[in-house]
Amino acid sequence: MEKILIIEDDETIHLGLKYYLEQESFVVEEVDTCKKTMELLMKDFNFDLILLDINLPDGNGFELFEKIKQIKNIPIIFLTASDLEVSVVRGLDMGADDYITKPFRARELISRIKSTLRKNNKTIDTSEIHIKNLVIDLKQAKVFKNGIDVRLTALEYKILLTLALNPNTVFSREKILADIWDVNEEYVNDNTLTVYIKRIREKIEDVPMNPKIIITVRGLGYKVEL
Repeated sequence: MEKILIIEDDETIHLGLKYYLEQESFVVEEVDTCKKTMELLMKDFNFDLILLDINLPDGNGFELFEKIKQIKNIPIIFLTASDLEVSVVRGLDMGADDYITKPFRARELISRIKSTLRKNNKTIDTSEIHIKNLVIDLKQAKVFKNGIDVRLTALEYKILLTLALNPNTVFSREKILADIWDVNEEYVNDNTLTVYIKRIREKIEDVPMNPKIIITVRGLGYKVEL
C-alpha cells in the first residue's frame, strides 16, 4: 500500500484527510510542525507522497519543502488556505507537484493525489534504494545515512545490497554466502559472515544492538526491513 505523510497543524483538517485517505487504502502518518517532520524523516523516509501545509507553527512550508527535497525527490502537494497567485506560482516554480487551496473537495483531492502518484511511478528513479534513513546509490555503489557517506568495504556493500534488493525477504546464511562468494576473491564462511553483519550494523544502524534495518530471523537468516 502507498504511504502518505500529512504535514498540517489544523487537527480538524488532518483528521479529515486521514479518514478520506484511509478509505482509499492509503497508509497515513501525520505531523504538525517542521521540527517533527524532520525528526520523522530522519527515521523513516519511506513515503510515496507528502501533503504539505504552507503555514506551520514553527516555520515556513516553502523552506521545509526545500529541506525535504535535499534529502529525497519525493512528490509533494502544497495544501494551503492561501490562493494568492504569487504563492501558487512560487510553489509550482519550486517544483511542487500540485497546489490545492482550502477548503477543498475530498474527491478532487484524492483524484489529484492518485494522478500525482501515477505520474511519479512512471518516472521513478531506479538508481537508488531508500530504506528508512539510508540511501543506496547504485550508480556510485555508495551508501548514505541521513545524507552522510557511509564507508563500507566492497564486501560489506555487497552483503547489504543483496538484502536490500529483496526487502522483507529472508535470506539464509547459505544464500548470502553463495551470492557474495566472488567479491574481491575474499573468503567468507559462516562465522565471518556474522562478523561482517555486525560491522555493517555498526555503520548503518542508529542502535546496532537493536537493529531496525538488518533483522536477524532466528533459525532462518537475515532480512532488510522497510
